[in-house]
Amino acid sequence: SAFSMYAHMGTHIDALNHFGLNGKIYNGFRADTALGDRGWTKAGAETIPEIIARGVMLDIAKIKNVSQLSGGYRITRNDIIEAAKKQKISLKKGDVVLLRTGRMQNFYDAETYMNNSPGLGLGAAKYLADQGAMIIGADNLSLEAFPSELKSDYVPVHTYLLAQKGIPIIELVNLESLAESA
Repeated sequence: SAFSMYAHMGTHIDALNHFGLNGKIYNGFRADTALGDRGWTKAGAETIPEIIARGVMLDIAKIKNVSQLSGGYRITRNDIIEAAKKQKISLKKGDVVLLRTGRMQNFYDAETYMNNSPGLGLGAAKYLADQGAMIIGADNLSLEAFPSELKSDYVPVHTYLLAQKGIPIIELVNLESLAESA
């Protein structure tokens, strides 16, 4: 018997070896010395310790007064600040920050869920990193919005968080029940 499925499905964490920059992943591990025939030998998901931290959900859709953000909407630094203020949350170093776009409402309609997803913009990612976020996640497919903000990098949020800042990413988080109870 054999089973085959796309590995990028269901809630998951992107480890620090998921994306690199200039031939290196976070902590300066280089492909020529840390990439084996079965993948990276450094900074994989197996190296992530238990996550024991304060979790913060910022409901970006709610502050925009919509059930879900429109396709391609790029979450900004100001959206993060506004959501935290309206929710009476102060972001702290070591927080696991989860962003609700509302996209999870379309999860069982794969074409709608995956097509033109809203997501985190690079400026907002930098702001969250500056606030000390330990991990950043969202309810969408790839955390960031597409198309890329940069011509030089098709996934600049991934590159910045993973390769430059050492911040893992959690994707496809179902935040709907949490949002309803808030």
